[in-house]
Amino acid sequence: MLRILIIDDEAPARNRLRRMLAEVPAVHVAGEAATGQEALQLIPLKEPDALLLDISMPGMDGMTLAKTLQEQDRTPAIIFCTAWSDQAVEAFECDAVDYLVKPVRAERLVIAIDKARRFIAKVDAGVNGPFLRSTLGGNVGLFPLADVICVYAEDKYTTVVHASGNLVIDQSLLELENEHADMLVRIHRGTLVAKKRIRGLEKTADGSHYVQLEGVEDRPQVSRRNLPAIRKLIRKLT
Repeated sequence: MLRILIIDDEAPARNRLRRMLAEVPAVHVAGEAATGQEALQLIPLKEPDALLLDISMPGMDGMTLAKTLQEQDRTPAIIFCTAWSDQAVEAFECDAVDYLVKPVRAERLVIAIDKARRFIAKVDAGVNGPFLRSTLGGNVGLFPLADVICVYAEDKYTTVVHASGNLVIDQSLLELENEHADMLVRIHRGTLVAKKRIRGLEKTADGSHYVQLEGVEDRPQVSRRNLPAIRKLIRKLT
């Protein structure tokens, strides 16, 4: 059973979400709060698994509450429900699992609840952050960096390859490289790979080098410029 706390300063909005949640299986509304400060006091008492959180509220707004919760050891999964459509990037910097624009549609709420369940399951399994965020095509979500195998820059987008398929995100290779240098390494102008996935190098007849990766058949090419660093890293890993 997923325990949810609804946080919105408008009673009609809270009532609407409560009615919609009544149609979602295995969900229990643990309580309601009209302000961020009230929610902050309720969370340790109600111990919700997830929050349906408005942004624009008097006093402590939703974004401030989310940032405050980030400082705690374990926080509920956060689903923003807001009339504002232009704050998704900031919301995902607060580790939100989804971002719903009012009026919230029932089918989108179900998708958000499913994302919250998956997020919680990964946390329970010990898959902690950091996470990559995707805000493309109107769908937003988080993906654990620990599951990434390699990352390609393609046109205006960045494609993440993982064991179950691909994910398109809107972060550049440079951003990822700067933020996660401990986990990702550049092997080519347009390619990053997860250090822990590297299994070796292949050299072809024309003198080109390709990196062997655990979990996929992809063999991304290593540029001459990056080859010495990759060789050094492989020696270190082995």
